[in-house]
Amino acid sequence: MKEIKCECGHVNPVGTVLCEACGRPIEGNQHLDGNDNKKLLNMRYDGTARRSQTYTKSIIDKIWSFFSSVKVGVWLIVIALVASMVGTIFPQEMYIPANAISRDPSIYYEDQYGILGLVFYQLGFHNLYTSWWYLVIIALIGISLVICSLDRFVPLFKALRHQKAKKHLSFLSRQRLFSETEVVSNKDINILKTNLKKQRYKIQEENGHILAEKSRFSRWGPYVNHIGLIIILLAAILRVTPFFYMEEYVWVREEQKPIVIPGTKGQYYIENKDFILETHSEEDERFEAAIAQEGMIPSNFQTDIVVYQGEKAVPGAEAELEPILEDSVRMNEPAKFDKYTVYQSGYQLNEFTSMTFRIHETADSEEVALDTFTVDLTAPESEYHLENGFRVVVDKYYPDYYLDDKGIPASETNFPRNPAYVFIVYPPNSDAAEVSFVGIGRNIDATGENIYKLGIEDFEMHDVSGLTVKYDRSLPLFGIGAAIFMIGVIQGMYWQHRRIWIHPTENGILMAGHTNKNWFGIKKDIEKAIEGTNVNMVEDQQELDEK
Repeated sequence: MKEIKCECGHVNPVGTVLCEACGRPIEGNQHLDGNDNKKLLNMRYDGTARRSQTYTKSIIDKIWSFFSSVKVGVWLIVIALVASMVGTIFPQEMYIPANAISRDPSIYYEDQYGILGLVFYQLGFHNLYTSWWYLVIIALIGISLVICSLDRFVPLFKALRHQKAKKHLSFLSRQRLFSETEVVSNKDINILKTNLKKQRYKIQEENGHILAEKSRFSRWGPYVNHIGLIIILLAAILRVTPFFYMEEYVWVREEQKPIVIPGTKGQYYIENKDFILETHSEEDERFEAAIAQEGMIPSNFQTDIVVYQGEKAVPGAEAELEPILEDSVRMNEPAKFDKYTVYQSGYQLNEFTSMTFRIHETADSEEVALDTFTVDLTAPESEYHLENGFRVVVDKYYPDYYLDDKGIPASETNFPRNPAYVFIVYPPNSDAAEVSFVGIGRNIDATGENIYKLGIEDFEMHDVSGLTVKYDRSLPLFGIGAAIFMIGVIQGMYWQHRRIWIHPTENGILMAGHTNKNWFGIKKDIEKAIEGTNVNMVEDQQELDEK
């Protein structure tokens, strides 16, 4: 493809719409900016040659042209927004409650939300924001932003950097603001320049031709926006990697030995020293009505924790724990150690720690214990041998007992909140087993012929604290991207790029003006500039055409 040489002698790149030097419209290229059949020139990119409209033959050219289209970028953003909205209809997989009947997403969504939940899961919306196709859309938006910016910014930057004061008559006469004054003195010209300088215009002169310009930097606002958005999109993609983001949920029981914090590769352990739940007083007038309607209203959730750092002298050996943090975690008051932050996220009250059972004769109304045994619910055994010769086998164990729709015993969760058992009791020196079902408020003789009966003698309970452990290294990137985006918004919204050209004629001048926005403002600038002179005020040719 050949370069284009203008009548002024300047050689322009292929695809140029307005000569870079004199601004004369290049014949044959006016359709690129829609100038053909229009009186006024499209000055959006100052008639520069954009790659997307110049090179269209190779596959790279076609890909470049596709992603440089603003429409393509907008549609990609719309698709991402719609997908994001759909993803919020039901909870994401990571937010399936820990006490759900099943945390398997293939079961949970259909069980909780019916056919809509099943469709939601099968279409992959349950894990939307880390799904490959969602990340591909985000990446395509980033590619579109980069190509859009390069396609427009580079030629526009070069054109504005090397613009000249002397412009072709056809360029001036086709600007929106234009006037012609037949007779103008040198004194008027000097006053005009002085008044423009007072309004902070930079004056560039070339053989009597004048270019007054100010706030060119506002033209770069949209591209600064793009840089901010690209950083935000990059942060969103990096957030799916373990290096940038980790979040784990852990249940920690009171009086339980320190347990490994998931996601820390066995480096850190955590212990729940105490869980505290405080409620608002019924005498507090601020909560009196709410308490009457809702019952107890918590005022404070708090877990007193100790975090340990574990070191294993030998692989496979039990780690030696060194306490590194002792703190209290409250709602909105997390504890921090190393790169991790611990948040108070949930709790369970009155979970059973152990239950002690006694064996007595069924016919004994006093229920005198023949023997007792204790089931440690944190580590229940399958069989218990008692001192008096009884042998008790745990045939069934339901940590969180309930009857399902078919009336069959089942466990709602794996946590011992409502434990129930099916015991097989072998009397001393006998292989004749007796079956008993024992739970809270339940003691059922399966045959009605049992000689021995089981009863609850005692029990111990504890509270359980649900803690979220996380780190997020992508947040600074989100912050930087958002700050740069806002700078671009301010830069583009509160300043306008204004240019005024003055072209000398035989005894007078031609005056033309252009701004990327706020035409009223540039008209006021010109009114102030021509005060005290014989220069005619510019006319708004667009308004004249519309009348």
